[in-house]
Amino acid sequence: MTHHDYTVLPTSSEPREDVSEGADPILESLLRDNKGVTLYTPHGGSLVVHEDGHAYNFSYGPSGISGLVHNRYAVACAAFAGIGGVSFGYDQGVISNVLVMKDFLARWPIGPWEKGLMTAVLELGALFGAITSGILADKYCRRQSIFFASIIFCLGSGLQCGAQSLNDLIIGRAIGGFGVGALSMLSPLYMAEISPPELRGSLMALEQLAIVLGVVFGFWTGFLTRHIAGSASWRIPLALQFLPGISLCLGCFVLPPSPRLLVLRGRIDDARSTLAKLRLRTPDEAKEDPLIQLELLEMQINVALVRQKSTDGLSRETWATLFGREYVRRTLIGIMIMFFQQWSGINALLYYGPTLVESIGMRGDTVTLLVSGGIGIIQFLAVFPAIIFLDRWGRKPLLKGGSAIMAVSHFMIAILIHLFHDDWESNTIAAWVAVFCTYIFTAAYGMSFGPIGWVLPSEVFPLSMRSKGVSLSTASNWINNFLIGLITPPLMEMSSAATFMIFACACFGAYLWSSYVVPETAGVSLEEIDAVFGSAAGQEDRKRKCELERELGLHDLIKGLIPSEALDRQE
Repeated sequence: MTHHDYTVLPTSSEPREDVSEGADPILESLLRDNKGVTLYTPHGGSLVVHEDGHAYNFSYGPSGISGLVHNRYAVACAAFAGIGGVSFGYDQGVISNVLVMKDFLARWPIGPWEKGLMTAVLELGALFGAITSGILADKYCRRQSIFFASIIFCLGSGLQCGAQSLNDLIIGRAIGGFGVGALSMLSPLYMAEISPPELRGSLMALEQLAIVLGVVFGFWTGFLTRHIAGSASWRIPLALQFLPGISLCLGCFVLPPSPRLLVLRGRIDDARSTLAKLRLRTPDEAKEDPLIQLELLEMQINVALVRQKSTDGLSRETWATLFGREYVRRTLIGIMIMFFQQWSGINALLYYGPTLVESIGMRGDTVTLLVSGGIGIIQFLAVFPAIIFLDRWGRKPLLKGGSAIMAVSHFMIAILIHLFHDDWESNTIAAWVAVFCTYIFTAAYGMSFGPIGWVLPSEVFPLSMRSKGVSLSTASNWINNFLIGLITPPLMEMSSAATFMIFACACFGAYLWSSYVVPETAGVSLEEIDAVFGSAAGQEDRKRKCELERELGLHDLIKGLIPSEALDRQE
């Protein structure tokens, strides 16, 4: 049998507050003498207990590509749930083409403000969808919530496709946006809750990959239909939004329930059965498999920890805690990472790509669309090095380097537009340099603020406040997304150079913020995070968690896995 290898980490020599009162002294002695213990379970998988007796990690099998093959059922479920990301990305990609199609403009001549409103109203609907789903996520079944969010998205898509007036289209985008916002919250939540621990990062990356894939698919669908006669040129790409929506609706009937939600509702046996299916165990194996028992206990502990902190997710007092002295710096980091993510200008390029490309000297429908379509492809390709280097290089260096490159790229574009906007035909080299700067900006964004914007908020908050902190960060994303969609067309109408200069200033601000405010969170413990923020919120959570582990029997479970002869030698 092939087992996954773990590196047993030594404990820090730095003094720290004791949180292990009441732990088994024999177990602790054994772990100290052996610098931790690696255990292999009868049904495959590994458990590493570190020398402090409390830190541990476990795996049902290998990570990487072989792990994806090994956990094929969980991967298939996560990939299917990721269709919610495709819905979001497709809408971003398709609208840039629709806004410049001849039949669409002949039917409804729209100015900059109408264009901005039609784009931004989706983000406004998404904001309410994300907030609503965040509040109600634990009150209803995940699959039911995803199903109804998909139905709402399909209703919005139908109104857009069959629009007989501009108002129909705007209303359709607002309704569709509500579904998109709800899916942007529910799909990653469901994916995280069904993923095995050794593949959670890889499977969560599927969400970002799905969004960018949707952007590329949406853009090039509109590109291919732009010459079709009549309203079919824009109705067809808008109608194709039904495909991911309906697929997700149908998939909800076969997706397994979230085991964490079942634990939240006290249905422990059902949660064990679902875990067994997701981890490819038979019901009999699940009752004996220590990793299934361990993961189930972890869920019970985490649910109890969150309940101790707050029994009511709607409580004003609970949400106000995020802005108290203990959490306000963490909260501002979650809000500001999303602020800078949007004000970097990435979604302005996605929504109004052809319009922005025209401002840097590109002429002709085909050339303009091809150049702006390349933006989505570059962003798609940039996801892969981000996945590889995100943990290796850390968050802070990528944020600093990415924001610096983005600021310089926007600044160069602004200068070129200012110098040559009256005579691009005589300065084609300058125009292509501006296009190159646009691609450099997109690649830098794809490796920095793109993925890290979704990672950082979940790392700075302790467990008991994580869901609320991430919800607030997501709300910041949609609010700023709405503002960018609304004001970009009138800004471009007034001055293209000034628009890019605003984005350059925002990226420079992001560089200063990344350099002097953002802590490094890659591989950092809760104690170290607390020291950075000058609070003890993480240590308090750790104490409560340790108490719950003892009460629910997790320590006894780990002790029971260690061979009896090893324990006998310690007595």
